Amino acid sequence: MSRADGMNGQWIGKYSGTTNGDIHVNIDEDESNYRGVAYLFNSDPQLPIAVAYFSTLNKERDFSFRTEMIHAIDRATAAAVPWTNIKANYPEGTVFSTYADVRGSFDKSALTMSWTTDIGVTGSCALPRSQASQPSELVPIEEDWSIYKNHGIQLAAKQLLFRGQNQRWRLRTQFHRSGRANVHIFAYRDIPALHRHLSGRTKHVFRLENQEEYGAFLNLIQHHGYPTPILDWTYSPYVAAFFAYRGISNEEAASAPAEAKVRILVFDSGEWTRSWQAVTLLVHPQLHVTVREFIAIENERMIPQQAASTVTSVDDIETYIRSRETADKKYLQAIDLPVRERKRVIQELSYMGITAGSLFPGLDGACEELAERHFPTFPTEGAAPQ
Repeated sequence: MSRADGMNGQWIGKYSGTTNGDIHVNIDEDESNYRGVAYLFNSDPQLPIAVAYFSTLNKERDFSFRTEMIHAIDRATAAAVPWTNIKANYPEGTVFSTYADVRGSFDKSALTMSWTTDIGVTGSCALPRSQASQPSELVPIEEDWSIYKNHGIQLAAKQLLFRGQNQRWRLRTQFHRSGRANVHIFAYRDIPALHRHLSGRTKHVFRLENQEEYGAFLNLIQHHGYPTPILDWTYSPYVAAFFAYRGISNEEAASAPAEAKVRILVFDSGEWTRSWQAVTLLVHPQLHVTVREFIAIENERMIPQQAASTVTSVDDIETYIRSRETADKKYLQAIDLPVRERKRVIQELSYMGITAGSLFPGLDGACEELAERHFPTFPTEGAAPQ
């Protein structure tokens, strides 16, 4: 069974039964089974959000299991806690399940589950597979470099965020692109392990109990290749252009068909932040895309790259953002530039001071910049999305 059609990933939809509402399920793949967490949002907002952690017995398409103890979300802290901790906040007589017996199956298109809890609450859902691995559905604005170069000044004045990509990928973090979705496991297994291993290699020992330093640590490991639920952006339309063409050689560009394009994503983060609540916790019950600017602790790349980030619990970011757009309010657009113009673009960006050496301070960046000069037919790094 391939990763693309396994049970792992993010599944979002509706559930019905004794109660009904929204549900999203985030599942990671282990060596011999799957581990996940399901968040159930009752259609009655006065009732608690339920959180169920679970593990399957194996990787068979048809499965059954009993969940771990079901927790409730403390709305004051967004933390998952035992029901007894917050029971007093709800009307007398409100009941809450302790565990659920679940049966279901999955295939290439859907995850189907039904359950009965210890107090007789029943439910079922049929959740579609995420389309995040499919090509973007954004209809791009097509420009050449000359037009974009001038247009970029106007765009930058609006304080938008930009992201350059070699291909027409949907917006997706490396964490989700790797096939993972359970941020709970990432926060409580990956981060402590990384902190233990890397503290001997960093001059600064990050205090993970401090939210600012926690974010800085996440951003540091992201920029050194560890998959995180962070997506990198820049305030500069020209830095974004550099990353869009990075990973393509001049030889490849010269022989590219006329329809071959690189892409610049433009995100109206200011309007997004004004319209939608930011989430500061990495583990949070709500699906979200939150714009962050991290402290540049031991991360010299952030300032020259004019960096900003989005932290997210969402696999298919493009669909999530577009689902919140209206006819009068758009948050996300795409600009496509010809691959063939790569040599000219990189040359003119170097005149602006935008090179691998300036964007990646240190030996690696300097070598990449010189390789660009001395080996112009050899592709530089960076073809994969970050």
